Amino acid sequence: MKIENNTDDTDVFGDNHIATSSDTPIRQDAFERSKEEKIELIKTDVKHILETLGLDLTDDSLKGTPNRVAKMFVNEIFGGLDPASKPKASTFDNKYKYGEMLVEKNITVYSTCEHHLLPIVGRAHVAYISNGTVVGLSKMNRIVDYYAKRPQVQERLTIQIVKELQNVLNTKDVACIIDAKHLCVNSRGIRDIESSTVTSEFGGKFKDPMVRKELLDYIKLETTF
Repeated sequence: MKIENNTDDTDVFGDNHIATSSDTPIRQDAFERSKEEKIELIKTDVKHILETLGLDLTDDSLKGTPNRVAKMFVNEIFGGLDPASKPKASTFDNKYKYGEMLVEKNITVYSTCEHHLLPIVGRAHVAYISNGTVVGLSKMNRIVDYYAKRPQVQERLTIQIVKELQNVLNTKDVACIIDAKHLCVNSRGIRDIESSTVTSEFGGKFKDPMVRKELLDYIKLETTF
């Protein structure tokens, strides 16, 4: 039996970390299908993949896997692709006139590498300096979670978090640092389990080296409880 060569231009990139835009590349027709329709289609595709690998899907342990994976893709790990899931980040007047930076550190990041669909796991540190408005603390966590729940590259995720908070707070004075492990590096390829990737995006006043140093010093502080 002849096996066709399925090599295409993407193989040229190999394991290189390719990023094309700070916007997630979503097709215009991405939301024409309902979630239920997407789950049914993905379930069929996952079933085909597993059968192609030679697995017996009549086994009690495997027969529900296509449906579980499809629901997980649509409702959970890629739920951030749906604009309807975007958190509503209400702002409030900074009536207490707090004028220093606010830092929300060690926000858990669970994302998925868009090159191999393997997990990205780490921590995000997000900061802003109010120009008259503030946002609820939990909303910063929710913004990180929303943009993480899509196929990602870490650079894009970092930029998207900053841009969203800049828009919500109407200020350029926003920063984000992410330190994360990529399982496409840790569990395959080079299989380096110790390495992690650090990305940062500094806007407005955070471009000042002294302000940036203050942020980094806050991140280094140990939480004592």
